[in-house]
Amino acid sequence: MSDPSKKISNFNRRKFIQAGISVAGLSALSALPSQAEPLHDEPLKVQEPDNSRMFPKGFLWGTATASYQVEGAVNEDGRGKTIWDTFSHQPGKVKNNETGDVACDMYHRYKDDVKLMKEMNAQTFRFSIAWSRIFPDGVGKPNPKGLDYYDRLTDELLANGITPFATLYHWDLPQHLQDKYKGWLSRETAYAFGEYAGYIARKLGDRVKHFFTMNEIRTFVELGYGNGQFAPGLKLEAKGLHNVRHHAALAHGLGVQAIRSHGKFQVGLAENLDIPVPIIDTREHILASQIAMREENAGYLSVIMDGKYTDHYLQKAGANAPDIVAGDLNIISSPLDLLGLNIYMPSSYVEAASNTLGYQLIPFASSHPRSTSEWHRMGPESLYWGPKNVYEIWKTKSIYITENGYSSADEITANGKIYDTDRISFMRSYLTQLQRATAEQVPVKGYFYWSMMDNFEWASGYGTRFGLYYIDYKTLKRHPKESVEYFKTLAVKNQVV
Repeated sequence: MSDPSKKISNFNRRKFIQAGISVAGLSALSALPSQAEPLHDEPLKVQEPDNSRMFPKGFLWGTATASYQVEGAVNEDGRGKTIWDTFSHQPGKVKNNETGDVACDMYHRYKDDVKLMKEMNAQTFRFSIAWSRIFPDGVGKPNPKGLDYYDRLTDELLANGITPFATLYHWDLPQHLQDKYKGWLSRETAYAFGEYAGYIARKLGDRVKHFFTMNEIRTFVELGYGNGQFAPGLKLEAKGLHNVRHHAALAHGLGVQAIRSHGKFQVGLAENLDIPVPIIDTREHILASQIAMREENAGYLSVIMDGKYTDHYLQKAGANAPDIVAGDLNIISSPLDLLGLNIYMPSSYVEAASNTLGYQLIPFASSHPRSTSEWHRMGPESLYWGPKNVYEIWKTKSIYITENGYSSADEITANGKIYDTDRISFMRSYLTQLQRATAEQVPVKGYFYWSMMDNFEWASGYGTRFGLYYIDYKTLKRHPKESVEYFKTLAVKNQVV
């Protein structure tokens, strides 16, 4: 052993004493290997995640987009005008007065985008069909050039081993139907949707086997016709709003029946249901969360699944209750093959209460964590309680998480990377809760991250980024974020990583 006194010859003894290190202690330290020597004779063993984090065999990993948010080409190949074309061109309706005129230009770049999906190991892709590309006025003579785009997109997906899931309505109502019938205020729009749905099933059904009729009825009704924040920007009185809800649900039911009339398909809808999460996982609060889920979704998913409005919903509506025609509820509750759940957060927390409903909603704390989107409060447990309670209440046999995502302040670093560590943390924490559900035999069959790429985020414009791929809106170049690598690993391992 070397003489420790030599090691301190250049040190001030006072500083040594102040540091609390004795000569004897230094002698012990000198016995440790130098920094140039390896600390271990053998390489470290890396612990792989165990099977307790696995998803079921055959679980599908995919991403999602919506026509107006990504396609662009709004005046090409006979596409008709939509309410979002009109709305976004009204000053002040969208942040920075941005529009979906170009969006991500996926209409022209879809082959490259499908290639990116394949590279990230996506097994499925959920896209929406622009109604006005197929029927420019919503009704009448179909437009073959519009259908041709979705033919080509479908073929490209299948050629790359990616299963297409098509959504028939993601909020871009043909403007003609808004002008002529006041949109969803009229039953005529519901009938028009049924005709359109049947046409798509007939034309694409030889290759597309999974259809969602509508995306988030609650959102386009409440924000489009209730508070005016989304297209068409109306603020209806209670009676009109109840009828809009009813007609949208009726359109869904007509769509299910029309699609089924053209073959054997997996048909459902994608809804952002309210998810009241039990404040504590005890029996009484869990029961309260189930009661609340049915009641808080009374005008949407509950009437579709139950075939009736709850007594409380009708009592609360009173004279403003929807105008129900004989047979409507049977159509609305047409049996579903699958159910898509768009889940970002709890709608609220809930506790048992001794009131007439049996539950009480708890407001979010003012300090509750959020993403860069003001509305988006974090709550990973929603990805457990959402599908869990849907299954417990309605015994749904096939559930998909059709949207789940996170908006981040994505920035390209000097080395060209986008380290969206917050998005990866979001995905990991939420997927841990989803895996908890599947481990308890909740029949969740797949997960679609929202979104495949940054896009036109409705009234928020282009500043809000949910994508796995970063879009440079000046060049439209796609840049992979670090979350792409995370998604690739998820899809290969089929487990939380």
